[in-house]
Amino acid sequence: MTLHREVNLEDEICADLSAAGWLHDPADAGRYDRAQALFVDDTVAWIQASQPETWDALCKSHGTAAPKVIAERLRKALDALGTLAVLRQGFEMVGLKRPVAMGQFNSALAMNDDLQVRYAANRLRLVRQVHYSVHHENSIDLVLFVNGIPVATVELKSHYTRHDTQSVQDAVYQYKTDRESLFKPRNAPEPLLAFPGGALVHFAVSNAEAAMATRLDGLHTTFLPFNQGLRAAPATRRRKASPPTTSGRRCGSATASCRSSAATWCR
Repeated sequence: MTLHREVNLEDEICADLSAAGWLHDPADAGRYDRAQALFVDDTVAWIQASQPETWDALCKSHGTAAPKVIAERLRKALDALGTLAVLRQGFEMVGLKRPVAMGQFNSALAMNDDLQVRYAANRLRLVRQVHYSVHHENSIDLVLFVNGIPVATVELKSHYTRHDTQSVQDAVYQYKTDRESLFKPRNAPEPLLAFPGGALVHFAVSNAEAAMATRLDGLHTTFLPFNQGLRAAPATRRRKASPPTTSGRRCGSATASCRSSAATWCR
C-alpha cells in the first residue's frame, strides 16, 4: 500500500461518497454556519425543492431574511426537540399551517410519486475540515449533513501519518479530550457536538477500524466498535477488520460508517 497521510484518506473517502451521490465541494467548509451548526444553503435548497408553497410563504413573511430566520428557528428546534425528532417530524414556524419537513424517508412502496420526488430531493453532503466553533479554530475532519442538518462527525487517523502508527484509539482520545460539547470558559454549548441537538453520531476511524459514540461527555464518553468485518481476515481478527474500498485501500471502515449513518436517518 502506498504510504499516505490523513489528507489522502480524506480524499479517498470523499471520492467514494461523491461517486455514491453525495454532494461535496472543496469550498464547502467556508459555507458552514458555525453559530447555528447548519449548512444553511442545503436547508434552503431542500425546502425550495420539497415544499415550494412553504418556501413562498416564508419569503412573503421574511423577504431576503428568510434563510437567516429559518436557520435560527431550526437551531432552536434542534436544541429543544433533538436532531432525530426534527429529521422525523420537522419543526414549527409562525405563520405556517404545518411543520417544515426536514427529510423524506424512503417509502416501503414506490407507489406515491410525490413521496418519491421528495425522497429524491434529500441533500446528503460531506464537508471536510469543519471549523465548528465560534470560540476557537479547532476543526473536525469530516461532517455529514442531511438537508443542512449535521448527522455525523468523523475524526480520522491514518496508520501512515507519522513514523509511529496511529490507531482508532487516537481518534477516540481526541474526541474525549479535545472535542468537548461545552466551551467551559463561557459555559456555552457547541451546537455541532452537544446533545441532543448536535450530530447524531461521532465516528473515530482509522484505515482498518471504526468506533462510534452518540453522546460526547469528555473522558466519560463511551465508544462502541463499528467495524464492518472482513471475510478474508483470519477468524480471530474478522471483527476487528473492515473491508477496503473499491480502490482497494482499506478506508472502507470510514466510508461504511458515513454511508450507514445517513442510511439510518433518511434512507
